[in-house]
Amino acid sequence: MGVTALGFDELDPDPLRQLQLWLQEAAASGLREPYAMSLATVGPAGDPQVRIVLLRAMDVRGLTFYTNRESQKGRALAAHPSAAAVLFWDPLERQVRLTGSVRELDRAESAEYFAARPRGSQIAAWASQQSRPITDRAALEERFAAASARFAEVTVPLPPHWGGYRIAPRSFEFWQGRPDRLHDRLRYTQDGHRGWDRERLMP
Repeated sequence: MGVTALGFDELDPDPLRQLQLWLQEAAASGLREPYAMSLATVGPAGDPQVRIVLLRAMDVRGLTFYTNRESQKGRALAAHPSAAAVLFWDPLERQVRLTGSVRELDRAESAEYFAARPRGSQIAAWASQQSRPITDRAALEERFAAASARFAEVTVPLPPHWGGYRIAPRSFEFWQGRPDRLHDRLRYTQDGHRGWDRERLMP
């Protein structure tokens, strides 16, 4: 992909708005999962952990994703409520890195999102004890069948162990690939006054 040099004149002064713009362009490009985000946390024992989650919402408060609170990432965030994340769009030669504090969404906000999920996904949230060992695939499918039967005649409620999290970013880095590995790297860091300091980094 041919690109011109990227500078702060080409970026929004608000990194959340700039991220939204790049997300829209990634989605418009036809990428299969433009909202896929690598989420890095620190486990209770201090070990680094990373996995892919889907960015489900974004506003001035931060970036929102949902998961089982008893999963590895849920336990990690309970012990150390901060995270780093990366969104990477290879065909566009673009990457955004961010760091920030993380907090749980309240039950009402989580329930609103859960109600909009496909029914199969809702049932899976009840059936799976995420990250725990299981004997085989058949055992998992049995749990799903049991949950399906349990809620056959009713609306699937929000599980007590499932909900959303919001990352409140402290820093962003926007990366644009360039020839000869002279990539553009532009960083935003909170300045302590609800604004952002900006600086260019060497590749």
